[in-house]
Amino acid sequence: MTPMDFPTLTPPLAQQFAFLAELDQLKNVLRRSLVGTTRRRENSAEHSWHLAMMALVLVEHGPVGVDLSRVLKMLLVHDIVEIDADDTFFYDVKGQSLKAEKEKAAADRIFALLPPAQAQELREMWDEFEAEATPEAKWAQGLDRLQAVVQNLRTNGAAWQQHHITKARVLESNQKIRATMPAVWQALVQQVEWADRQGYFWPEA
Repeated sequence: MTPMDFPTLTPPLAQQFAFLAELDQLKNVLRRSLVGTTRRRENSAEHSWHLAMMALVLVEHGPVGVDLSRVLKMLLVHDIVEIDADDTFFYDVKGQSLKAEKEKAAADRIFALLPPAQAQELREMWDEFEAEATPEAKWAQGLDRLQAVVQNLRTNGAAWQQHHITKARVLESNQKIRATMPAVWQALVQQVEWADRQGYFWPEA
């Protein structure tokens, strides 16, 4: 964004509008998961909203005494960096190895669009999510994993099939769900076993 986009505004409102305008770009970042029966790829803005709703609905499965407002903030900001860094496919080993450096650079630029105090607050939310050092961050990470699995179950494993992902790899790679939401994990495994019988996964080697 340039100052000409909102020529009559002055700080701090001009900075806040600049940040909000930049967030619009997140709607253009496509993920591998498809949206329901539409067969179109989900974008990262939709993903973040869906995660926030999952936290609201599944709060009973969160940590005891969880600060829900903190979790919601983390979920709403966690993928903002993809405006610059793009979405890294969860099962892309090479891409995951490069992800942290790209996303840190993106965070440095994007959050700095805000007035300093707000920039610090939201950047701290992003850093907390990435570090997974608090119960809220760990649960937010678990929800992030859960949403992708649920999306694939709803689309008959479309992304799993396209990218040759096996049932064993899904179960092995999503242990954060098990660690943060044991009851949900138990139910999810039953659903995954059913999905395997329907042919949702790439066959094991």
